[in-house]
Amino acid sequence: MTENLATLIGKRGPIRTIGVIGMGYVGIPAAALFADVPHFEHVYGFQRDSASSGYKINMLNRGESPLKGEEPGLEELLGKVVGAGKFSCTADFSKIAECDAVTLAIQTPFKDKKDLLPDFTPLIEGLRNVGRHLTPGMLVVLESTITPGTTAGMAREILEGESGLVAGKDFALAHAPERVMVGRLLRNIREHDRIVGGIDEVSTARAVELYSPVLTAGTVIPMTATAAEVTKTAENTFRDLQIAAVNQLALYCEAMGINVYDVRAGVASLKGEGITRAILWPGAGVGGHCLTKDTYHLERGVQVLGGELDFPAGRESLYTLARGINDFMPEHMLRLTESGLAQVGKTLKGSKIALLGWAFINDSDDARNTPAEPFRDAALAAGAEVRVHDPWVDPATSPDAPPGLSRDLAGVLSGADAVVVFAGHKEYRGLVPAEVRRLCGYERPVIVDGRNIVDPDAFVAAGFIYKGIGRGDKNTYSVT
Repeated sequence: MTENLATLIGKRGPIRTIGVIGMGYVGIPAAALFADVPHFEHVYGFQRDSASSGYKINMLNRGESPLKGEEPGLEELLGKVVGAGKFSCTADFSKIAECDAVTLAIQTPFKDKKDLLPDFTPLIEGLRNVGRHLTPGMLVVLESTITPGTTAGMAREILEGESGLVAGKDFALAHAPERVMVGRLLRNIREHDRIVGGIDEVSTARAVELYSPVLTAGTVIPMTATAAEVTKTAENTFRDLQIAAVNQLALYCEAMGINVYDVRAGVASLKGEGITRAILWPGAGVGGHCLTKDTYHLERGVQVLGGELDFPAGRESLYTLARGINDFMPEHMLRLTESGLAQVGKTLKGSKIALLGWAFINDSDDARNTPAEPFRDAALAAGAEVRVHDPWVDPATSPDAPPGLSRDLAGVLSGADAVVVFAGHKEYRGLVPAEVRRLCGYERPVIVDGRNIVDPDAFVAAGFIYKGIGRGDKNTYSVT
């Protein structure tokens, strides 16, 4: 099979034209970087002209980035490659037929975490679009995080069914998972090692040819498609596990009346040969598209691939237990808020809460699966009035913006019984306690810090009731 594919690829020649399906946090920087490679002639960014995201097409074709968080170099790079005629965005998926390689960067959320059923609807649509226009010798690469077994299973079946061609014989198929973080997209793609896994050696080699020119510091690590799928889901699962470990430590420190950040510094200080202390930071919860669901892709992979799992009887998976701890943190934020209000004789019912930060990460407009949402919903259910502020999330364009999202910080703070910080935006790091208290208009307003960005002593001195994640040393301040 692979001899025929190698011959087809040889006749096609080097990769010159590339298609990137999905113009989001992964697809946009990837397409711009491909277009900046001298020997790649043109890159098409494929985007549906839908009511919610069709606006991206014109923006990208003007060299403007639809991503409004801080992304160093992205807008400049887009302007460069658009100006050079090397990148264009289109809703015409028939242009896939012009491409030597096509990548898919499409979200893969879960319908229901309990039954481990992912919502592959957008990915399936993307695969069908590729399959309808697939030509012999083309390379297809899935960059989306997927359940182990998907590339060689569902994806292969759809592409073959739509095209009438055979993967590994008529076209190359691989998985090369993205490894990016908002706020450093270009840097991550260039500098992180790239995992590349084909369904066969020829597919792997062709995918290595695609990604190698983009890397400036990272290297390509070849493996099988399924191993690549497990690598991606496992690395995010491990990060989620690390966050859960420090979140649980923060809860312990609160209960014991000590500062988790002192403990964290002490643990992290132990260094030396053979010593690993990868301790992360506690916080108000984990958000984003990746960590909140990739554990479930890994768990589902064990089921899909059908191997016999030897595991302690009756024990929950360590990974899903960690997910539960991180999902609990917004609930804990609500309990801290309720505790602070109780100290001044108030309850959640009837209180006004200023929720600061809707994006899941600081200085970004990415609000996917934000931990602020379950907090808001629970506070509203308890009878509180919740006003949300975020200086980065645009209520006019973000599909994840909540109703009533405001960029007027003074307006959101006005009359607030409690100020609850969910994102560590730079705009919140300079909050002046006396000014915040003046806007709240109460003698004893409450501040709940979910990201350790305010000075507890300064706010207490200004008259606030302070509560913070992991701040057992400060959460017991009494009203005087």
